[in-house]
Amino acid sequence: MTVGDELLWEARDKGPRAVPRLRRVAVVAVALGFVAMLLVAEYDVGWVLWVALAYLAAELAHVGWDRRRVVEAQLVDDTGGGGARLRLRHVGGRASEFDPHRVSGVLVVRDNVDGSATLRLRLSGRRTVFGRPGPPPALMAWRAACPRAHVRDRQAYWGMPGVPD
Repeated sequence: MTVGDELLWEARDKGPRAVPRLRRVAVVAVALGFVAMLLVAEYDVGWVLWVALAYLAAELAHVGWDRRRVVEAQLVDDTGGGGARLRLRHVGGRASEFDPHRVSGVLVVRDNVDGSATLRLRLSGRRTVFGRPGPPPALMAWRAACPRAHVRDRQAYWGMPGVPD
């Protein structure tokens, strides 16, 4: 069987989100500084610094988690003659290749609101890889690419309240 470079997953937003994140951190820091200046005359403002540090820690944790997310999954030919390989490209630009037979589960979570979907790949060894939102992929392509995987999709658990079905 000859496998060409087949695109299985592609996210809408492939780049790192550093600039909006830095803007948001700067706005929160300025707002907390302004609140601290207003309250410094009468109250203890140590809580403002703790809130700012907690916010910064949460943003750094999110950046670390987001860098590992997948923005593209592609089935490529192996030049060594070992068959096809599953190439995953991450947000930071790092690419990793896996044997498609190591994939034990593919879950596509469809969003109820905007029609996008999120990808979750479970590799053997219980490692889960998450994808950024993108257009829903064809499940048949995943079933053909990863024959041992349990391929399924489901709707997200949230929706828009008040909108009739």
